[in-house]
Amino acid sequence: MPKYISIAKAILRYIQDNELEADDKLPSIQVLAEQFDVNKNTIVSALNDLERQGVIYQVRGSGVYVRGNNRKGYINLLNLNGFNSILSQFNIDSKVIGFELMEANEEIAENLKFDLSREDEEHRVYRVYRIRYIEGRPFCVEESFYAKAIIPYLSEDIASGSIFKYISQDLNIDIGYADHYFRVAQLSQEHAEYLNLKKGDPSFYLESVMHLTNGKPFDFSKIVYHYQEAQFFVQGTNTQMGY
Repeated sequence: MPKYISIAKAILRYIQDNELEADDKLPSIQVLAEQFDVNKNTIVSALNDLERQGVIYQVRGSGVYVRGNNRKGYINLLNLNGFNSILSQFNIDSKVIGFELMEANEEIAENLKFDLSREDEEHRVYRVYRIRYIEGRPFCVEESFYAKAIIPYLSEDIASGSIFKYISQDLNIDIGYADHYFRVAQLSQEHAEYLNLKKGDPSFYLESVMHLTNGKPFDFSKIVYHYQEAQFFVQGTNTQMGY
């Protein structure tokens, strides 16, 4: 993993641990370099990465500031830290309604880049099917497939908590980026029952493929959101918008 990525994560923890808010100023690049014992170029790369994520903004000749103008209850689609972190101001619970170790089908294999023709390759995945709740109300139905070759162990007990925390902290796996695919459709009878809605009600569908820092996909997820509970935002930057 590139050094600047780990430093970017460390700076993010610094912001969180010190409860910095929007427009609070970060220490200078020189001070950050001394604090994290790296050269200035690494700090600059880390800050540029955080700026692309919408975490900070940089003012030439003035310094680096926390961006953080998040609306309460909105999910940043560029944030890779999991619901428990993104919605930390709320009580988030999970109920596992399905858990198994299974062979990948063609859809899973395509998204996780498995070569099903290779017998020497691990094609099994952990399937986790769960309902996520926010303040006791159904928030979304989530079906995820984790590559066993990368996530060697997963249990129903772990799946009832924060899988992201388990992967990033307990397994010490560095998550690099995600690809998201969106669509709006009507709820099936099964999803409607889980979300306490009616069949045919509108819903926001999200498919995500999570990758390691080396580009290897390890998680393919399909999420169906409660249309009255889910709210989203994206923090754009000049590099993302093509200015």
